[in-house]
Amino acid sequence: MQEQARKEAGTKWKDSDLVSSTRYGTPIEPRNLNRAFDSHCKNADVPRIRVHDTRHTCASLLAALNVRPRVAMRILRHSQISVTMNVYTQIPSPETRKALDRLNARLANGDQGQDHKR
Repeated sequence: MQEQARKEAGTKWKDSDLVSSTRYGTPIEPRNLNRAFDSHCKNADVPRIRVHDTRHTCASLLAALNVRPRVAMRILRHSQISVTMNVYTQIPSPETRKALDRLNARLANGDQGQDHKR
């Protein structure tokens, strides 16, 4: 996406090492990021959480999906495994694991029907 934005911006593009940027390569204004995030949460019909909390959610989902801790550490761009495992990751309970398995099955099948209890 950033490469496409760079092409479209042409000479207005500002090079940076940012992972996400405006359409001109400049830093995103925090209020604009929060507004966009709020809009995405609303459109997805999911509870609104802080943007930073998405890192915790990602770490916990990776753990629930049995992603190796070192791989999760790289995905989250942590420099120490202890940060990934002790601060960001919550190991799921068996009930959480079952719920994630059901969610995965529903997403994989594109099933929008009734929730079937197991």
